[in-house]
Amino acid sequence: MAYLLDSVLSVPWLTLDAARIFQLVVVFVVTFLVLKIIKLRQRRTELLKAFEPFPGAPCHWLLGNIHEFRQDGKDLDLFVTWASKYPYAHTLWIGRYLASLVITHPDYAKAIFGGTAPKDNFAYKYITPWIGKGLLVLSGPKWFQHRRLLTPGFHYDVLKPYVGLISKCTKVMLDKWDKVIDEEKSMELFHYVSLMTLDSIMKCAFSYESNCQTDGDNAYISAVYDLSFLVDHRFRFFPYHNELIFYLSPHGFRFRKACKIAHQHTDKVIKIRKESLKNEQELEKIQQKRHLDFLDILLCSRDENGDPLSDAEIRAEVDTFMFEGHDTTASGISWILYCMGKYPEHQKKCREEIKEILGDRDVVQWDDLAKMTYLTLFIKETLRLYPPASGISRELLQPVTFFDGRTLPAGSMVVVSIYAIHRDPTLWKDPEVFDPLRFLPENSSHRHSHAYLPFAAGSRNCIGQNFAMNEMKTAVALCLQRFKFSSDETKPPILVPQVVLRSQNGIHVNVKKIN
Repeated sequence: MAYLLDSVLSVPWLTLDAARIFQLVVVFVVTFLVLKIIKLRQRRTELLKAFEPFPGAPCHWLLGNIHEFRQDGKDLDLFVTWASKYPYAHTLWIGRYLASLVITHPDYAKAIFGGTAPKDNFAYKYITPWIGKGLLVLSGPKWFQHRRLLTPGFHYDVLKPYVGLISKCTKVMLDKWDKVIDEEKSMELFHYVSLMTLDSIMKCAFSYESNCQTDGDNAYISAVYDLSFLVDHRFRFFPYHNELIFYLSPHGFRFRKACKIAHQHTDKVIKIRKESLKNEQELEKIQQKRHLDFLDILLCSRDENGDPLSDAEIRAEVDTFMFEGHDTTASGISWILYCMGKYPEHQKKCREEIKEILGDRDVVQWDDLAKMTYLTLFIKETLRLYPPASGISRELLQPVTFFDGRTLPAGSMVVVSIYAIHRDPTLWKDPEVFDPLRFLPENSSHRHSHAYLPFAAGSRNCIGQNFAMNEMKTAVALCLQRFKFSSDETKPPILVPQVVLRSQNGIHVNVKKIN
């Protein structure tokens, strides 16, 4: 057998064919690389022409501006610095062949939010394997159909009973604090708050008892932490922009594992609800409701042809709302409590207001929310300085001409820097000063309509903003009723703009029980 194999391999034509195949492979690879280089050079030429009217910070010849971002807590302040040097908007180069226009002025933001530009595919494609193509990333008629379908789920009649459920979830968190607070050590807030907001969204939107706050280590929360980090890391690390490289990398394996855990959690929630709908009495209860909740709408809805949403569409919307309904709100509440500790004079006013409204009650009611005037001002000021979404990106379908005459062509990517707009000294007097009174009607009536954008603006604004505000008011009110907060100067937060605004070292405050 060995002799026969040697004889075959020694045939001259076989060696010739192998050499020819090798030559063809080399030619193919070289041709591919040459075409790729030509395409990239053409792409850079187009970008330089498109962004020529918009100067920006000096670029590294290879890295662009990306090397200036060091995740040291000051990355977002770079946008504020650049905004002062390059008014209205400036270019941001990510390497040599990818660039965005960073918008830092409300008139420019208004032009973008007033149009129909979809979410930027480059920025959002890395999150799509996690949350699917739900309302956050959909565009065109499909987005409009889903937006119209889901809007009734945020009617105030639907939101009313949620306040009691949020109160119960918050009390579970506060009971845990009773057992773990140590007056000699500060407490990291985000972990506890994230579990609480997940518990709330499960109960409110999905009628699901997750028990996530009492389960110890929660796999879903851990998966969300991983996914938020990995989406941001992939965006920042150039080689991971390639699908194959990321897939084969340890981070890619970790991402797929976390996605699997998140999707299993979602599938479980949907499955239990579907099973309950097979019960005629349960179905009759749902049909008798004046307003359906979020999951009821998804499962019972029909399009213009009478067809239900597909399983993929349902899971995408559940994944999207589960993420947006708990992670962004957890960010907001954590920063609010951090600011309570940092600004004790305002904390005192908020607590006095809550004491007057609630008295001895430890449950917030719907009518209480409208009375929380000073707390609302405090929350708005916190969201100005620490917006959960620090920036929002779009991809232009049509050219846009801004108020100063400069034009950006179709196909361009833009990023509205909410963080920079919220700290613009031409819009906000002493922008680094924490002043809730700036949101009093007499102080804000003259303000630009797009100077304050914690929930974005235009037709694609946050569909759940009323739910989020109600949850923040309810949770913070109950926290103030039982605990006093003070800042831990030894552990200042290191801001990290991942999928939501986090702190690299956690959000730490000193917590003391009120007698």
